[in-house]
Amino acid sequence: MKIILASASPRRKELLTLAGIEYEVIVSQCEEILPDGITPDKAVEELARQKTEDVFSRNSDAMIIAADTVVALGNTILGKPKDEADAFTMLSSLSGRRHTVYTGVCIKTKDKTDIFHVATDVEFYELSEKEIKDYIATKEPMDKAGAYGIQGKGFVLVKGIHGDYFNVVGLPLAETVRYIRNF
Repeated sequence: MKIILASASPRRKELLTLAGIEYEVIVSQCEEILPDGITPDKAVEELARQKTEDVFSRNSDAMIIAADTVVALGNTILGKPKDEADAFTMLSSLSGRRHTVYTGVCIKTKDKTDIFHVATDVEFYELSEKEIKDYIATKEPMDKAGAYGIQGKGFVLVKGIHGDYFNVVGLPLAETVRYIRNF
C-alpha cells in the first residue's frame, strides 16, 4: 500500500526515511481549527486528524500519516513564534523550567484509523538574556514549536529529557512504526 506523509516537515521526512519507510509527501491544505480550552494532548491529536482527513479525501487508496507537535508549559500551548520578540518571550518562559512536548499522530486507511499522542518532558537550563538572543540570531527558532529545535543548535538549551527524543524532534518514531506495522 502506498504511504503518504501529510507533512512538509523536513524532520518528519528524515525520521520516516531513518525507519526505512517508503513514502511520498502530500502536504495538507486544511485550515487548522481548534476549539477553545482544548488541552495540549487533545489539540495535537485533533490537528493530526484534520491533516489526515484532508489528504485522505484526495487519496483514499493510500495510508495517510499526519502529525502535529506542540510545546506546552502547563496547559499553555507554545506554537511557532510570530517574530523574534515572541521567540524571546517563549524561550524566557522555558528557561530553568520543565515543559512537555506533545506530538499527535493520525494514521488512516480506508479500513482503519488510529490516533495517538506521545508526551516527552524537557528541562531547560537557566538561560541568560544573551544566550537567548544569540540563539534567536541563528534564526533556528523561527519555524519551531516552542521556539527551539533539540536536533539543531537548540540542544545547548536542554538540560535533560524524560521520554522519547524523536517525539521532541517531531515524530515519536518507534511508536509510529509499531502502529504502521499493525495496519
